[in-house]
Amino acid sequence: MNINFTLIAQAIAFAVLIWFTVKFVWPPLLKAIETRQKEIADGLAAAADGRNALEVAAKKSEVTLNEAKQKATEIIGQAEKRATQIVEDAKSNAKAEGDRILAGTKAEIDQEVNRAKEGLRAQVSALAVAGAEKILRKEIDAKAHSDMLSQLAAEL
Repeated sequence: MNINFTLIAQAIAFAVLIWFTVKFVWPPLLKAIETRQKEIADGLAAAADGRNALEVAAKKSEVTLNEAKQKATEIIGQAEKRATQIVEDAKSNAKAEGDRILAGTKAEIDQEVNRAKEGLRAQVSALAVAGAEKILRKEIDAKAHSDMLSQLAAEL
Protein backbone atom coordinates (compact mmCIF):
# COMPACT_ATOMS: atom_id res chain seq x y z
CA MET A 1 0.00 0.00 0.00
CA ASN A 2 1.00 3.31 -0.86
CA ILE A 3 0.79 6.35 1.39
CA ASN A 4 -0.67 8.42 -1.43
CA PHE A 5 -3.44 5.92 -2.11
CA THR A 6 -4.24 5.67 1.59
CA LEU A 7 -4.23 9.43 1.97
CA ILE A 8 -6.50 9.88 -1.04
CA ALA A 9 -8.84 7.11 0.15
CA GLN A 10 -9.03 8.70 3.58
CA ALA A 11 -9.66 12.13 2.00
CA ILE A 12 -12.43 10.66 -0.17
CA ALA A 13 -13.96 8.88 2.86
CA PHE A 14 -13.73 12.10 4.85
CA ALA A 15 -15.36 14.04 1.98
CA VAL A 16 -18.17 11.45 1.80
CA LEU A 17 -18.60 11.72 5.58
CA ILE A 18 -18.78 15.52 5.36
CA TRP A 19 -21.23 15.37 2.44
CA PHE A 20 -23.40 12.81 4.33
CA THR A 21 -23.25 14.93 7.49
CA VAL A 22 -24.13 18.14 5.64
CA LYS A 23 -26.90 16.46 3.63
CA PHE A 24 -28.58 14.27 6.28
CA VAL A 25 -27.31 15.02 9.78
CA TRP A 26 -26.75 18.78 9.81
CA PRO A 27 -30.28 19.99 8.72
CA PRO A 28 -32.15 18.15 11.54
CA LEU A 29 -29.58 19.40 14.07
CA LEU A 30 -29.96 22.99 12.80
CA LYS A 31 -33.74 22.62 12.83
CA ALA A 32 -33.66 21.31 16.43
CA ILE A 33 -31.32 24.14 17.49
CA GLU A 34 -33.52 26.79 15.80
CA THR A 35 -36.64 25.29 17.38
CA ARG A 36 -34.98 25.32 20.79
CA GLN A 37 -33.80 28.92 20.29
CA LYS A 38 -37.33 29.94 19.30
CA GLU A 39 -38.80 28.20 22.36
CA ILE A 40 -36.27 29.94 24.60
CA ALA A 41 -36.99 33.32 23.00
CA ASP A 42 -40.75 32.75 23.38
CA GLY A 43 -40.23 31.74 27.02
CA LEU A 44 -38.18 34.87 27.70
CA ALA A 45 -40.83 37.03 25.99
CA ALA A 46 -43.56 35.33 28.03
CA ALA A 47 -41.56 35.93 31.21
CA ALA A 48 -41.15 39.60 30.31
CA ASP A 49 -44.89 39.84 29.59
CA GLY A 50 -45.58 38.13 32.91
CA ARG A 51 -43.37 40.60 34.75
CA ASN A 52 -45.13 43.50 33.04
CA ALA A 53 -48.54 42.02 33.89
CA LEU A 54 -47.38 41.52 37.49
CA GLU A 55 -46.27 45.16 37.72
CA VAL A 56 -49.60 46.34 36.26
CA ALA A 57 -51.52 44.10 38.67
CA ALA A 58 -49.44 45.38 41.59
CA LYS A 59 -50.17 48.99 40.61
CA LYS A 60 -53.87 48.20 40.20
CA SER A 61 -54.04 46.48 43.57
CA GLU A 62 -52.26 49.43 45.20
CA VAL A 63 -54.74 51.87 43.64
CA THR A 64 -57.67 49.68 44.71
CA LEU A 65 -56.27 49.37 48.22
CA ASN A 66 -55.84 53.16 48.47
CA GLU A 67 -59.43 53.67 47.25
CA ALA A 68 -60.69 51.16 49.81
CA LYS A 69 -58.76 52.91 52.59
CA GLN A 70 -60.17 56.27 51.51
CA LYS A 71 -63.73 54.90 51.43
CA ALA A 72 -63.22 53.31 54.84
CA THR A 73 -62.00 56.64 56.21
CA GLU A 74 -65.04 58.40 54.74
CA ILE A 75 -67.42 55.80 56.17
CA ILE A 76 -65.81 56.07 59.61
CA GLY A 77 -66.06 59.88 59.45
CA GLN A 78 -69.73 59.68 58.49
CA ALA A 79 -70.40 57.18 61.29
CA GLU A 80 -68.71 59.42 63.85
CA LYS A 81 -70.66 62.42 62.56
CA ARG A 82 -73.93 60.46 62.74
CA ALA A 83 -73.11 59.24 66.26
CA THR A 84 -72.46 62.81 67.39
CA GLN A 85 -75.73 63.92 65.81
CA ILE A 86 -77.65 61.10 67.53
CA VAL A 87 -76.13 62.05 70.89
CA GLU A 88 -77.01 65.72 70.36
CA ASP A 89 -80.57 64.79 69.35
CA ALA A 90 -80.92 62.61 72.44
CA LYS A 91 -79.65 65.46 74.63
CA SER A 92 -82.11 67.88 73.03
CA ASN A 93 -85.00 65.44 73.45
CA ALA A 94 -84.04 64.75 77.07
CA LYS A 95 -83.81 68.48 77.82
CA ALA A 96 -87.19 69.13 76.18
CA GLU A 97 -88.74 66.24 78.10
CA GLY A 98 -87.18 67.48 81.34
CA ASP A 99 -88.48 71.01 80.72
CA ARG A 100 -91.96 69.63 80.00
CA ILE A 101 -91.94 67.53 83.16
CA LEU A 102 -90.63 70.50 85.16
CA ALA A 103 -93.37 72.77 83.80
CA GLY A 104 -96.03 70.16 84.62
CA THR A 105 -94.64 69.73 88.12
CA LYS A 106 -94.56 73.50 88.68
CA ALA A 107 -98.18 73.75 87.54
CA GLU A 108 -99.18 70.97 89.95
CA ILE A 109 -97.28 72.69 92.76
CA ASP A 110 -99.02 75.99 91.99
CA GLN A 111 -102.41 74.24 92.05
CA GLU A 112 -101.59 72.55 95.36
CA VAL A 113 -100.44 75.92 96.80
CA ASN A 114 -103.68 77.55 95.66
CA ARG A 115 -105.72 74.69 97.16
CA ALA A 116 -103.75 74.98 100.40
CA LYS A 117 -104.33 78.75 100.46
CA GLU A 118 -108.06 78.24 99.91
CA GLY A 119 -108.10 75.64 102.67
CA LEU A 120 -106.22 77.97 105.00
CA ARG A 121 -108.57 80.84 104.17
CA ALA A 122 -111.54 78.64 104.96
CA GLN A 123 -109.96 77.56 108.25
CA VAL A 124 -108.97 81.14 109.13
CA SER A 125 -112.47 82.36 108.42
CA ALA A 126 -113.96 79.51 110.51
CA LEU A 127 -111.59 80.37 113.35
CA ALA A 128 -112.44 84.05 113.02
CA VAL A 129 -116.14 83.25 113.18
CA ALA A 130 -115.61 80.99 116.20
CA GLY A 131 -113.48 83.63 117.87
CA ALA A 132 -116.00 86.37 117.15
CA GLU A 133 -118.84 84.18 118.43
CA LYS A 134 -117.03 83.54 121.65
CA ILE A 135 -116.20 87.21 122.03
CA LEU A 136 -119.70 88.41 121.38
CA ARG A 137 -121.38 85.49 123.13
CA LYS A 138 -124.41 85.78 121.15
CA GLU A 139 -125.87 84.17 118.07
CA ILE A 140 -124.23 85.27 114.84
CA ASP A 141 -126.03 85.44 111.56
CA ALA A 142 -124.15 82.80 109.55
CA LYS A 143 -125.13 84.10 106.13
CA ALA A 144 -124.11 87.69 106.72
CA HIS A 145 -120.88 86.67 108.34
CA SER A 146 -120.20 84.11 105.64
CA ASP A 147 -120.36 86.82 102.97
CA MET A 148 -118.13 89.04 105.06
CA LEU A 149 -115.64 86.21 105.62
CA SER A 150 -115.58 85.42 101.91
CA GLN A 151 -114.68 89.05 101.25
CA LEU A 152 -112.01 88.88 103.90
CA ALA A 153 -110.66 85.60 102.48
CA ALA A 154 -110.48 87.13 99.02
CA GLU A 155 -108.48 90.06 100.40
CA LEU A 156 -106.04 87.70 102.08
